[in-house]
Amino acid sequence: MNSPAIVFYTIFSPVFLGIAKLFSVFHTKLQTFFRVRKNLFQELEQKISTLAPSSFRLWVHAASVGEFEQARPVIADLKKKHPEFTLFVSFLSDSGYNARKNFPDASAVFYLPTDTHANARKLLALLRPDVLVLMRYDFWPNHLIEAKKCGTKLILAAAVLQENAPYFKPLLKGFYQSIFHLFDHIYTVSSKDTLAFSQVFNCRQAKTAGDPRFDQVLLRSQNCAKIDHLKPFFENRTVLVAGSVWEQDEMLLLPALLGLEERPALILVPHEVNPENMERLYQKLQNQSLPYVPVSRIKSAFNPEQEILVIDQTGYLVELYSLASIAYVGGGFGVNVHNTLEPAVYSIPVMFGPRYHNSPEAEGIVAAGGATVIHDEKELAAALKTLTADPAQRKINGMAAGKFVQQSTGATAIISDGIEQYM
Repeated sequence: MNSPAIVFYTIFSPVFLGIAKLFSVFHTKLQTFFRVRKNLFQELEQKISTLAPSSFRLWVHAASVGEFEQARPVIADLKKKHPEFTLFVSFLSDSGYNARKNFPDASAVFYLPTDTHANARKLLALLRPDVLVLMRYDFWPNHLIEAKKCGTKLILAAAVLQENAPYFKPLLKGFYQSIFHLFDHIYTVSSKDTLAFSQVFNCRQAKTAGDPRFDQVLLRSQNCAKIDHLKPFFENRTVLVAGSVWEQDEMLLLPALLGLEERPALILVPHEVNPENMERLYQKLQNQSLPYVPVSRIKSAFNPEQEILVIDQTGYLVELYSLASIAYVGGGFGVNVHNTLEPAVYSIPVMFGPRYHNSPEAEGIVAAGGATVIHDEKELAAALKTLTADPAQRKINGMAAGKFVQQSTGATAIISDGIEQYM
């Protein structure tokens, strides 16, 4: 039975969206949100009309690219065993859609329509999915309720219930309990999450599977061909790869590096590679007398002992970590640390700032002894000095990080088995 909050939402969601559309003239992101959905149904109908008949249709929804990466190993596993099934992929964010709009295994990649009953009914009539897999979060009641009415099996995968999440708030608890009970299966990241679903929300269908991102990073780590041209420069060297770095990270990292007597070779990977940010970074390096070479202009004369390699391109940070002896992951002095699994899979020690508690995998690497949490420049300099000068300690920390990743794999098989029962 739906909570009063769900009933209220489904009735008034068109009103809320109408108000948001009115205010979009003052808000660029809202303008983009509505603009990219303008011809959504016409484009989707055109794509679907050309599809061959299929005995099984799977719809995967992800808020953005990070959540979709959790689905990729599951999709790959299913496609390997059942290449004939039809896959649809939807995104909420434009960044997710733009990053994966050409995903080769999908028959259609599209923006999720605004969440009204009319839109949900129209979308489900087009897709006719046998199973909807929702990754991690991004619950849109009208679409979920309509899918349930149509007989679609609903699966929530990589589910997490953070302690301070809004799901537990008294005014919202009933709302989310109604949503969670729509799902036929809930595959959680940890036993703690399973317990919370069961005890707090009375969801007996919750089962611990783990996080498929572990399987995905392990899969990606087995192919590093994208950086073959860089390997000769860094062989037999101690290398620090600083990935997804923001300006707050640079403020600690560069002075700490300058203070070292024995410096590692540095590969610097900014989080944003737009022209404005790259120009700012180059100016900062020049001001601190740190020679650098953008990877787009690298030549055979590049010397990593004297020059920093700056990555001014996107798409291969995971592979770059395979060159590293040590990794620094940015974001920990901002909202939250970025992906810490990507370096850990290579069995190297990881460092990051203090804001990592919204990342269960970062917490896990810290607990396993594979990561160092940095609070200031002094701590970063000390950690770099130890890990650069002491190969034995570097190996101990790195092995702990790698072991944590290896022991956490296996979610893909559990989730894909759950989907296969409906095939």
